[in-house]
Amino acid sequence: MRDGEGASTVALLDRVDAAGRAASSILDPARRRAMGQFMTPAPVARFMASLFRTPRKTVRLLDAGAGVGSLSAAFVEEVCARTRRPSRLVITAYEMDPILLPRLRSTMEECRAACEAAGIEFHGEVQAEDFVEAASEGLAGGLFAAARPPGFDCAILNPPYRKVHTGSRERAALRRIGVETSNLYSAFLALAVKLLADKGELVAITPRSFCNGPYFQPFRRLLLETTSLRRVHIFERRDEAFAVDDVLQENLIMHVVCGAPRTRVLLTASAGPGQPISTSRQVEACRIVSPGDPALVIHLAQDDEDDAIARRIASLPCTLRDLGLDVSTGRVVDFRAREYLRREPDLDTAPLIYPAHFEAGFVAWPRPGGRKPNALLDAPCTADLLIPNAAHVLVKRFSSKEERRRIVAAVYDPAQVAAPRVGFENHLNYFHARGDGLDLGLAKGLAVFLNTTTIDRFFRQFSGHTQVNAADLRSLRYPAREALEALGARIAGRMPDQEETDRLAHDEVFSG
Repeated sequence: MRDGEGASTVALLDRVDAAGRAASSILDPARRRAMGQFMTPAPVARFMASLFRTPRKTVRLLDAGAGVGSLSAAFVEEVCARTRRPSRLVITAYEMDPILLPRLRSTMEECRAACEAAGIEFHGEVQAEDFVEAASEGLAGGLFAAARPPGFDCAILNPPYRKVHTGSRERAALRRIGVETSNLYSAFLALAVKLLADKGELVAITPRSFCNGPYFQPFRRLLLETTSLRRVHIFERRDEAFAVDDVLQENLIMHVVCGAPRTRVLLTASAGPGQPISTSRQVEACRIVSPGDPALVIHLAQDDEDDAIARRIASLPCTLRDLGLDVSTGRVVDFRAREYLRREPDLDTAPLIYPAHFEAGFVAWPRPGGRKPNALLDAPCTADLLIPNAAHVLVKRFSSKEERRRIVAAVYDPAQVAAPRVGFENHLNYFHARGDGLDLGLAKGLAVFLNTTTIDRFFRQFSGHTQVNAADLRSLRYPAREALEALGARIAGRMPDQEETDRLAHDEVFSG
C-alpha cells in the first residue's frame, strides 16, 4: 500500500510529537490528570494510522480530543505514503484546552502542506469546544444527520480517561441521546461510533476496562451491535504505552468497522509501542463474545493456550446459581463506619475482616499491631453491616501489582473466631449460600479452584485491570459441587503452594 515516504511526511509526525512533548511540559500535571489528558506517543500514533483500510476518494476524519494533533498527523503521514491515496481529506479535530489549541492549529497547517505535496486536497477544521457536549447536542438536535451517510469515514481517538459522575452535565447530555456510561473514554467512543458513516472505520487506544463489568455493559452493547471488530492489539506491559506520562494502565488498540458483517478478528500483542509483535492469531467472532452471553463480556485469548483455557472453563458444568451460591461485596465501608471501628476486639465487637487478614489461603484474625482495625462495634446501629459467623470464601476486590494472581481467595473458618457475627470490609467479595454460610469442605475446594493459574489466565482474557467485581465472579463457570468438595477434602490447615494448587485442581476438576 506504500510507495515510499518523502522527507516532509516522515518529518511531520516527529515535529508534531516534539511540539506535543514541549506543550505537555508546561501543562499543569494535576489539571491534566483531572481532564484525563495523556499524549499519544509517535510509535502508537503511527501504528494506529496504519490500521485504516478505507479506499474512499474523499475521506472525512474525526479526531476527538485531538491534543496537539498527533493522531491527525499520523493519519496524514499514512495516507500520503500510500499508492492509493484519497483525492480529498477533511479533518475535524475537537480540543477544548486553550493551551493546546495554537499548536493544534499549527499541526493542521502542517498537514495541509503535506497533503498538498502529495496531491491531496486538504481541509482542516479545529473545533474549540467540548466534544461530548457538542456531539451530544448535535445528535439530539439533528445537526448530525442520523442517516448514514453523511458521517465520518474514519475516526482516530486517544480519548481522555476519567469518571463521568452521575449528576454531571456530561452525563445528562449523553443520556439525552441514549448513551449510558461512567467513563469519559467510553463516552468519546460511543459518540464517535454514532457519528460514523456506513462502513466507517474507528481506530482507538483505550484502557481494557470496558471489556467486562456491569458499568460498561451498555457501551459494549452499542459497540458490538453497531460495529464489527476487525483487530485488537494488546500491550502486554502496563507501563509501556504511556510511559512518558508515567501511566500504569493496561491498554489496547482496536479497529472496528461500522455496519460491516462480523468476520474473524485479528488478535495481536506486543510488549509495548514499537516492539515486535509477540503473538498473532485469527479468532472467530463467537470466541470474542460468547453467543447468548447477556453481559457481552469481551474475551481476548492471545494464544492457543489461552484459547484452550477458555474452552476448559466453558466446559465446566455449573454456574453459581446451579450450585445454590452467590457472591456479594463486603458491607463495611470503613470510612463511613469510622465511629464504630475498633483497633482490637472486645466484648461488644464483632470481627472485621480486611484483605490484610489473608494469610496462606485462610483468614488469620486478629492481626495485632496492624494498620487496619480488627473489629466493629456489634450493636443495633451496625446490624446491617454484619452477617452470621459462618464459613465463607473471600476474594480480594483489588490485587496489588506485587501479587502473581488477579483473583486471590481465602477461606474464612468460623471455628477460628468466637463470635456470633462477622463483618467483611468493602474491599472484599464473599461467597455465600444465598445468605447462609458454606460447608467448610466446599469453601476450601472453591478457594483452591479460584486460586488456580487456570482461573487467573482466564480472568486476564477479559479483565484488563486489578479490580475483581462480584459480577466477574458470577460470570465464571464452576465445577460440580462433588468435585469442589473432593478438592476441599484434600486441604488441611494451610493452602498448598501454587504448583500444588494447580496439580490438585487438575486431578479433581480439569482432568476430565
